[in-house]
Amino acid sequence: MPRLAISPRFAEGFHALPERIRQEALVALRRFLCNAPTAPYPEKVRGGRDAKIATLRLAEGHRAVAVRQGDLHWLVAVGTDAEAWSFARRHRFRVNPAIGVVETWDAEGLERIEPALRRAAEASDERLFAGFCDTDLLAIGIDHRLLPLLRLMTAQYHLTAIEPLLPVSQYAPLAVLAEGGSLAAAWRALDCCRTPVTGEIDPDDLAAALRRTPGEAAFAADPRDLERILTLPLWATFLHPQQYTYATWPRYDTPVLVTGGAGSGKSVTALHRAAVLARAGAGPVLLVTFSQGLAAEMSRRLDMILGGDDAARSRVEVMNVDRLAHRIVAEAEGRPPKVVGAADYAGLWQEARAGDRFGAAFLVREWEQVILAQDLRTLEEYQAAPRPGRSVPLDADDRELVWNAIQHVAGRLRDSGRRTLLQLASDAANLLGRAVGDLLGEEQPERRPYRHIVVDEAQDLHPAQWRLLRAAVPEAPNDLFIVGDPHQRMFDTRIALTDIGIPVRRFRLKLSYRLSHEVLSWSARLRGGLADGLVPSHADLGGFRALRHGPRPIVRGYVSPEAEIAGLVSLVAEWIDEGVPEDEIAVTARTPQLVATARSALREAGITVRVMVLHGMKGLEFRRVAVIGVADGVIPAPDALTPAEEDPVARAHDMQRERGLLYVACTRASEMLYVSYSGVPSPFLPL
Repeated sequence: MPRLAISPRFAEGFHALPERIRQEALVALRRFLCNAPTAPYPEKVRGGRDAKIATLRLAEGHRAVAVRQGDLHWLVAVGTDAEAWSFARRHRFRVNPAIGVVETWDAEGLERIEPALRRAAEASDERLFAGFCDTDLLAIGIDHRLLPLLRLMTAQYHLTAIEPLLPVSQYAPLAVLAEGGSLAAAWRALDCCRTPVTGEIDPDDLAAALRRTPGEAAFAADPRDLERILTLPLWATFLHPQQYTYATWPRYDTPVLVTGGAGSGKSVTALHRAAVLARAGAGPVLLVTFSQGLAAEMSRRLDMILGGDDAARSRVEVMNVDRLAHRIVAEAEGRPPKVVGAADYAGLWQEARAGDRFGAAFLVREWEQVILAQDLRTLEEYQAAPRPGRSVPLDADDRELVWNAIQHVAGRLRDSGRRTLLQLASDAANLLGRAVGDLLGEEQPERRPYRHIVVDEAQDLHPAQWRLLRAAVPEAPNDLFIVGDPHQRMFDTRIALTDIGIPVRRFRLKLSYRLSHEVLSWSARLRGGLADGLVPSHADLGGFRALRHGPRPIVRGYVSPEAEIAGLVSLVAEWIDEGVPEDEIAVTARTPQLVATARSALREAGITVRVMVLHGMKGLEFRRVAVIGVADGVIPAPDALTPAEEDPVARAHDMQRERGLLYVACTRASEMLYVSYSGVPSPFLPL
C-alpha cells in the first residue's frame, strides 16, 4: 500500500482548483491511497533535476507533483499539466544532513543566476565567504552544489538576491555569516528550522526527514485523514519548526513565554499547545485571549484542530479574562456581579477631587496602574508602595489626597453595587486564593478550576488579571503557556511577569509567515524598535524577518477627507475587480466617525468589505488592508494623550500605545497594505 504525505503548497494549490477539478482530484487521491486498480500511476519527469520526482494525473488537464522514495509519495504541488511539469523540472529536493529536515530548491533559478555572479566575480577580488572553508560550510548543512555559487559572491546583496531560490535552512545560516557572524551564530540561526524530533539523521530517509519537518508534510493514513488535510485551513495542520517545537514539547517545568512579531504564528502556537494538553488528558485546560470576540474565533479554530476528538475538545474552555472573573465572582456570591458602564465610570472620576494638581485622567491611571496593579488595600500600603512608570512625584500629603479622591470613586461604586472589570479580576483572584485547594493535594475537597492555562495576546493583560490566572492553576509542570508581543500592545499595561510572581522561560519566534519583507520593514519603522513589558528588559524587533517579498505599502495623501474616501472606494473596487474576495479585504480607521463614513461610501458603491476601528483589527488577518485617516490630529488621537504638563512619562506611554495600535492594524495585511490621509500626515508615518 502506498504511503501519502501532503505538503502545504499542495494543499494550498488544491484549495485553488475549480470545484469540479477538485472533486475529481480528491477521488483520484483516494484511489491512489487505497491502491485501487483505477488509481493514477507515477509518471517520470523527462529533463528533470531530481530523479525522485514524478507526476500523477488527478483530473482532466491537471496533475500532482510527487517526491517518491519506496512506497512513500510526498505531494509537493498541483496544477495544470503545464504548471505541474514545469514545477517538476525546475525543482529538486534533499535532506539537510546537519539538522535532518527536507529542503526544496529552485534548481533552475540557481542555474540561471550563475552567469551574472560569475561576471561580478571577474570584476572584483572580494569574496563574501572567503573567511570560511568548504568544510565549515558543509558542517552547517550547506549543500555542496551551492558552494560554487557562494565562492562567486562578492557582496551581501548577491546572497539576498538568491534568497527566494533557497530553503530557509540554507539561507538562514548563510545570512548570519554574510553579516560577519560566527559559525556558532550560524548554528543558532538553524534553530528556527529544526524540531525536537530525535533519531539518527539519514540523508536518504525521506520519511524520517518529513517527520522532522512538520511545516512541510502531513501524513494521510486513510481517506478520512486525506480529506481532513485537504479541507482544513493550512494552520490547522501544518506548523513551522519553532511553532511545532514550542507547541508540542512534552513538559515545561516553569511557566513559558513565547514572544514573536506580527505574523509569526503566536496564536496558532497557543491553539496547538491547548490541543496537545487537551489530548494528554491531565486535567481541564483554559485558553484565554484578549476579548470575547477573539475567544469565539479561537474556539472555532480549536474545533478544527480537535475535530473528531470530542473527549479532548470537552477538556478545553475558551474565554477572555473578564468572563472568567465574572463567572468566579458570580459563583461565589450567588448572583451575577454588576459592571459599571464606561460613561458612568468617566462621570465618577469627574466628580473626584484631589486639589488642583490632579485631574480625572491622573487619578484613573494612579488607581489602575498603582493601586489595583499592586492590590493595595489601605492608605498605609499606598504610602509605602513604589509607583513604577509614574513620573509625577507624590509626597505623603499628596498620596493621602490622591487616595481619598480614589476612595470616593471606589465608595460610589461599592454603594451602587457595581465594579470595574479590573476590580472584578482582583476580587476573583482573591476569592480563588482564599477558597480553593491545590490540585496536587488529593485530600482537598476543592481544587483550582484548571490544570493548564494557555494565554494569548498576553501583552494587554493587567496585573490584576495575571493574579487571577496565576490563582486559577496550580504551580506545576505545564501550568502556564503564554504568548504575546509587547510591540502590539493596545493598552497601557507594562508589567514584567517576574514582578508579579510568574517567573518564565522565554522563547522567541523569529520569522513572520504572514507579512512580506516590504510590509514588515515599513511597519517596523512606523512602530519603532523597542517595547517594554512581559520581560524585565526591552523587547526589540532585531533579527525578526519575513520569508517572502511583495509589493511595497501604498501611502497616499489627499487634499480633503472627501477625496480620501473617494480614493478608498476606487481602490477597493479595483481590488475586487482583480479577483480578491470581499471577505479578504479590511478597511480600518482610528475613529468610529471615519469608520461610519467609509462604510456608508462603500455600501453606496455596492461593496461590503469589513470596516472597523483599529482596535477591532487585533488577532485578524486579511489579504489586503486599507488604513485610512492616518493624519495629524487623528493619529495619535488627541483625547487619548495625557497632557505633557500633567505627566510627561504617561504622555510618552500614550504615544507608544497609539503607535502600537496603528502597527497592529498595518500588520494584518498578508498581501497588500494601503495607508491614506488628508491634509498633514500623522507624525508616525515613516518618511
